[in-house]
Amino acid sequence: MQVENLIENVDNQIINIRTKSLDVSFNELYDMYTDGELIIAPDYQRLFRWEAEKQSRFMESLILEMPVPPIFVIEIKDGEYELIDGLQRVSSYLHFRGEVLGEETTEPLVLSGCDIVPALNGMTFDMLPKPLQIKIKRSFVRMEVIKKESEPSLKYHMFKRLNTGGELLSAQEIRNCTVRLLDSKALIFLEECSRNKDFKAVIDKIGKKSFKVKYDQELVLRFFALKNDLANYRYPVTEYFTRYLEKITTGEEVFDYAKEKRVFEQTFYIINQSLGSSAFSSRTKLGHERNDFVLYFYDGITIALGKVTGSFQETKEYGRLRDAINHVKFGEEIQSYKTGNINSMAKRIELFLAGVNSAID
Repeated sequence: MQVENLIENVDNQIINIRTKSLDVSFNELYDMYTDGELIIAPDYQRLFRWEAEKQSRFMESLILEMPVPPIFVIEIKDGEYELIDGLQRVSSYLHFRGEVLGEETTEPLVLSGCDIVPALNGMTFDMLPKPLQIKIKRSFVRMEVIKKESEPSLKYHMFKRLNTGGELLSAQEIRNCTVRLLDSKALIFLEECSRNKDFKAVIDKIGKKSFKVKYDQELVLRFFALKNDLANYRYPVTEYFTRYLEKITTGEEVFDYAKEKRVFEQTFYIINQSLGSSAFSSRTKLGHERNDFVLYFYDGITIALGKVTGSFQETKEYGRLRDAINHVKFGEEIQSYKTGNINSMAKRIELFLAGVNSAID
């Protein structure tokens, strides 16, 4: 009976997925894009990272009629599609044709790094001989279409399993692309919180590269997940944070956006007022502040303060709070609780909470 139920369950899920395959030329993709029939959402465009040489070698591959992996799109409505996999290839072609896809693609691609036909280097699309322009335009690629009748949650899970682009993305960048297929409200909320001036001030030491890959948004998500869902914290933490974001996106977990935003803003206002940019930094043996960002400090301090923001609003004794937090940060006891397991996580939050309470009593 169990086997029969399993087979029936699989068959039911297959029924919910509607797909079709089309062979399209890159020129058709170009026309679809310029006519608004192929949507490349902003979150995806920001992930267009191929260097000029890698884009150029892809163009060289089209000219040489090399095989191209399929791309995946979601049918939004009849004749209108959203690209969900194949961004680097499609964007490289659009860039070569002169389309602007972000701050770094304001000019048409000039081929460089072509190592099979070096004579292509230095050329733009308009400089190519007509036969080669036609060859590129008529290069075909298989387009796998997830039809609009498919179950939305299954579209989401399909996207999570696609990894044909070959470009390494951060965990938060993947969440920004995938969870949006379910609903964008929670993602918009994370982005809004990440722009808070107090939050930006105290996490500045994560560095420009981390901001570029949306690590600041992951830190916002981390705050809410640990504050509200610590009981379910487990390895791998990337999946834990993704699961929490899925739960608040689908409504499986109740999330009061207005209330949570107030707590977030109050928490990071207090941190900025009392600790500033030193909030999550370590010290050398001589007591000098390092230019670093210590994640276990972030977890302990933010969650502890997030639990008492209402109590702390009555006082302005930020000096006492700073001293109490630094006493925990640079004390001996916390050294035993720096790992990422649930027991260490809970203990360091407990230590910082005790320090915070001692400062505001």
